[in-house]
Amino acid sequence: MFTETTSLGLDVHARSVNAAAIDCSTGEVIEKSLPNDLVAISEFVEDLARGHGPLRITYEAGPTGFTLARFLLDAGHSVQVAAPSKLLRPTGERVKTDRRDAMLLARLARNDDIVAVRVPTLAEESARDLVRSRDDARRDLMSARHRLGKLVLRRGHVFPGKTTWGREHDAWLRAIRRDHLAEYGSGTVAAFDDAYDAVTHTLARRDRLDVTILNLAEDSEFTEITHRLACLRGISTLTAFGLAVEIGDWDRFTGSTIAAYLGLVPSEHSSGQTRSLGGITKTGNSHARRFLIESAWHHKPGYYPGKTLRQDWAKVPAVIAERADRGNRRLHHRWMVLEARRKRHAIANTAIARELAGWCWSLATMEE
Repeated sequence: MFTETTSLGLDVHARSVNAAAIDCSTGEVIEKSLPNDLVAISEFVEDLARGHGPLRITYEAGPTGFTLARFLLDAGHSVQVAAPSKLLRPTGERVKTDRRDAMLLARLARNDDIVAVRVPTLAEESARDLVRSRDDARRDLMSARHRLGKLVLRRGHVFPGKTTWGREHDAWLRAIRRDHLAEYGSGTVAAFDDAYDAVTHTLARRDRLDVTILNLAEDSEFTEITHRLACLRGISTLTAFGLAVEIGDWDRFTGSTIAAYLGLVPSEHSSGQTRSLGGITKTGNSHARRFLIESAWHHKPGYYPGKTLRQDWAKVPAVIAERADRGNRRLHHRWMVLEARRKRHAIANTAIARELAGWCWSLATMEE
């Protein structure tokens, strides 16, 4: 319920901020353009609070991050960061300006129509930067390997082994470079060298980030949850740490709502007596959703707890390890049931990922 006296909407950009305030007692509207400077914004907010009572400040989540929200929260103001995809915009409106956006935020906040996102802590945001940098390196490595592999394939060379990008494959690439590429001209040799260097450098970059993440996973505020999540099959320490920092506060969810937050539930378009379900919504945190989708594939093969999994269980209380074991057995059983029903593998795996999200939440919030 809206309990403050004045609703203040801020349309925040890299260099400017448009402010629109509505005094709910008098109906007065105050508008102002400001530079994106914390001191200038603070002075305006303090003057407004002195003249028009307690404020509820709202701005959209975006590339400017959460620095402004933390600054205003530390100053004692009520701040909410709106989810852009959930804003109720008039469908017939054809004029969009910064001034109108700020006023829309003020009106929606006054009517309690804002769906707010959680403001992460500095530690969570720092860890997210690290995890997402590692994901960027993973994508770059995949692209670099693809370019190098296709360059060699265009010249008619196919790797005879089974597993690529290992030592044997690297030796084969070097032999191709030494014995065959010169006949195609210096341009091809230069392109190969550039692509090979890109793979080498990107791999080293990814490995450095892996070491940093593993060290942080063993000594940070996320260590306990990371150890708990790693008790589930398919969730390595890197994946567990990524899920821990991407979700942040697990207590804000339940076993059924976390899948909806991650966009793993079916979309729906129903009317009257007709109910139509579509593909998953793909809303919410795409990084965490990818972690779960990839981990779900590991639950298809037969379940035999190995050395690594048992080592992960030894890091947590016995009750957590026991529940994780039940979760692993349940998820493998569900895979078998869905396969017996001849479900397509992509659809079955998504269903497993949806249930895996619930098991992750269960372990993260379980009391010892």
